[in-house]
Amino acid sequence: MLAATCTMWDVLSWGGETQALIYNPKTKKVIAINAMGVAPTGATVDFFKSKGYNFPPEYGPLAATTPGTPGGICYMLANYGTLSLKEVLAPAMELAAGYPIEAQTANSMERGKKMISQWPYSKAVFLPHSGSKREAPEAGEIFVQKDLLETLTKMVATEQEALKKGKSRKEAIWAAYDRFYKGDIAKEFVRGCQEQGGLITMEDLAKWRPVEEEPLHVNYKGVEVYKMQQWTQGPMLLQSLNILENFDLKSMGYNSPKYIHTVYQAMSMAFADRDFYYGDPAKAPQEPMNGLLSKEYAKQRASQILTDKNDPNIGRDDPYPFESGNPYLDV
Repeated sequence: MLAATCTMWDVLSWGGETQALIYNPKTKKVIAINAMGVAPTGATVDFFKSKGYNFPPEYGPLAATTPGTPGGICYMLANYGTLSLKEVLAPAMELAAGYPIEAQTANSMERGKKMISQWPYSKAVFLPHSGSKREAPEAGEIFVQKDLLETLTKMVATEQEALKKGKSRKEAIWAAYDRFYKGDIAKEFVRGCQEQGGLITMEDLAKWRPVEEEPLHVNYKGVEVYKMQQWTQGPMLLQSLNILENFDLKSMGYNSPKYIHTVYQAMSMAFADRDFYYGDPAKAPQEPMNGLLSKEYAKQRASQILTDKNDPNIGRDDPYPFESGNPYLDV
C-alpha cells in the first residue's frame, strides 16, 4: 500500500519520509519504525550561510534528505513481512508503467509547474506537455514514470537473482536494499542530485539505516494510543487526549460548539508545546516528553482552557516540574 501510494505522487513520494507503527502479535508490543532520511553531512550551518541562506531552502535538492522510503519498505518487509519484494512492489510497478491520473494530483502538478520547471528531471516527469497551456497531465490521462519503474525493476531483479543463488527471503530483500543505497542506483541518484546542486553523497546513502524505536503512548479512557517519538508531531495527539480526558466530551454533544471549542483549545495548547519543546531525540539534551505526556501536566493545561471564548494567546507551559530535571536552568 505504501509503495503504491508513493507512486501515485500527491503528498507522498519515494523520497525521504516514512514512519510506521507495527503491532507484533507474537510479543504483544507496538514497534515504531523510523525510516526518515537524514540531512547530508555537507548540510552545515556554514555551508548554508556561505550560500546566503539564513535557513535551508524549503524546496529543491538542498532541502532533500537521504531517501528513506525504499529502505523503510525493505526493512519492514524483511523483518516483519512474509511476501517477496517482487510481490509487494508489483502494484507500484504497474502504476509506474502508467495509470489514469486523478484530478487532485494532476491539478497539483499544474499549480506547482513554475516550481517544478526549475528542476529538469522533475519537469520531464511531471510536466509531459511542456510548452502547452496546460503542461501537467489532464485528469484521466495515462501518467508514466519510466525512471521510477526502472529503479523498482532493478531492485526486484536483484532480489530474484539472490533467491536463485539460494539466499533466504530476508537476505534477498537486503540485497535489493544494498543495490539502492550502495550500488548503481545510489550512484545515479547521487550524480543527479549533485548535478542539480544537492549535497547527498554515496557515503551519506551507505551510512543511513532505518531505526526501530520505542513508541510513545498514553492511555485514554482505557484505550492505549501509540505515536512516533517527538521528531514527528505525533506526541501532540497524545497530549491533546490527556488534556481532553479532563472533560466530559460526550455530554457536550458531538460537534456542538462547546465540543469543538474544547477540542480546539486543547489541540492549540499541545501544538504550542510542540513548537517550543519538540526536537531531535538523537541530540542532547533530551526533550521533556515524560512531563509533556504526564496526566498531572495535562490537568494543569486543562485548567487553563477558557470555556467561554477562544484564547488567541495560547503559548507553551512548563512541563519540567513533571520531569526528572530541567537541563536549561542555567539559561
